[in-house]
Amino acid sequence: MPLFDYHCQACGHDFETLVRTGTMPACPQCQSTALEKCLSRISPAGKIEGIRMAHRRVAAAQGHFDHYSPSDKAKLLQGKKNI
Repeated sequence: MPLFDYHCQACGHDFETLVRTGTMPACPQCQSTALEKCLSRISPAGKIEGIRMAHRRVAAAQGHFDHYSPSDKAKLLQGKKNI
C-alpha cells in the first residue's frame, strides 16, 4: 500500500495516509473526501542512501534494471545521482 500526502480542501488539514487501490481516503479531522494529493517531501541524505543502494543491488540481482544501458546500470549501482 502506498503512502500519500494529502491536503484537505474543506478544513485545510495536511496529513499522510496509506491508500489501497480503489479506495478513497478521507480527512482524519473532518471526514471530507475533497482532498488534494500533494508531493511528498524529499528524504534527507545519510542512512537513507545506504538503504536505497541496498534496494538497488537487490533490484539489479532480480533483473529490474535490464532496460538501462550497461553504463547507466553502473552509475545506478555506484550511487551516482546524475544519470
